[in-house]
Amino acid sequence: MSAEEWKRRYEDYLRAEQRRAELTVRTYVRECERFLSFCRTADLDVVRISGAHIIEYVVERQIDGLDSRTIAKVLSGLSSFFHFLVIEGERTDNPVKTIDMPRLGRRLPAVYTLDEVEELLGAIDTGTAYGLRDRALFELIYSCGLRVSEAVALRVNSLFLDEAVVRVVGKGSKERIVPLGELAEQWVRRYLSEARPALMKSGAMSEDHLFLNNRGTALSRKGMWKRFRSIAERAKVDSSKLHTLRHSFATHLLKGGADLRAVQELLGHADISTTQVYTHLDVDDLRKAHADHHPRG
Repeated sequence: MSAEEWKRRYEDYLRAEQRRAELTVRTYVRECERFLSFCRTADLDVVRISGAHIIEYVVERQIDGLDSRTIAKVLSGLSSFFHFLVIEGERTDNPVKTIDMPRLGRRLPAVYTLDEVEELLGAIDTGTAYGLRDRALFELIYSCGLRVSEAVALRVNSLFLDEAVVRVVGKGSKERIVPLGELAEQWVRRYLSEARPALMKSGAMSEDHLFLNNRGTALSRKGMWKRFRSIAERAKVDSSKLHTLRHSFATHLLKGGADLRAVQELLGHADISTTQVYTHLDVDDLRKAHADHHPRG
């Protein structure tokens, strides 16, 4: 079977049988394409290769500069592909299972201080339709702890402004209802009444995405990132990751005394251990408290 046919069938499997999120499907299929290209170049039959061949491929990717966390994701994607081959009856084993995953240290997410959040949001020029959109967008991400993919996917009917909540579709197409902060609600209302109509184009009147670009169609992840970077640089805060607003949302809630389980639900984490990473961010505060108040501090 050709590499293109393998890829097509695997993509159908991820969507129809596994019901994976669209971003996961694209990531796994892209990794599958790279691996099949490697097999074609090395004249390897994908249904007969061993763990040693996969290690060879991984080493090649490491030479390209991938870190251990990314290599772990590569192996996870390959494991999914070989699991598919086992289900299809093309193999009796999953060779990735013979390979030890890289040891991953706990990587603490970057977080803005409250002052940095204010500086970031205050740096947005709200005198234009684009500025009103950006203020509403980033207020919403911070207020609700949204992933970038979740913010991109929001529709107008995702908002329930009278109830001050937002319906969010997260990973695995799981829905959750997240409260909307007062300031975020105010900026979203202004965007809807003053800016969004100006962004709508005559050829896109049926567009129901909440946040629109200059063509009147859905604002993309790339477009969202470019706007964030420009605003963050203007505010002189770290512009490397838009996801920092989500991390800040979780950390500020916990510092304010929120229950860990509640934060888990708001973030849409399936496992509370994923949320617990935010409890490790206040070590400096703890160290200072110990130094100030312990008799042997």
